Amino acid sequence: MTGYRSDVPENWFVDPVNLGVPGVRRAEVDEDSALAWQTDALCSQTDPEAFFPEKGGSTRDAKRICSSCDVRGECLEYALGNDERFGIWGGLSERERRKLKRQAG
Repeated sequence: MTGYRSDVPENWFVDPVNLGVPGVRRAEVDEDSALAWQTDALCSQTDPEAFFPEKGGSTRDAKRICSSCDVRGECLEYALGNDERFGIWGGLSERERRKLKRQAG
């Protein structure tokens, strides 16, 4: 009989920081940085393809995730301030962000 053999790989541990767990921040993130909000963004924990659907694709899943995100406002503000033209940001599509900018301006 051979010695005990575990099927668990040696690198089984998954760092919660790398997973993007809310509230767990990388040490190098400056809390005062304009992009510090991204560490708490729910989208950083999900499939990015949901937030950048193909033309005519559904935005429903991304918007559902955004609706419960604590940093939705910061995300939308970033997208509007940086003229993000693709994807769902702050729960709004590019078309919805354009409309919002027209109404505000």
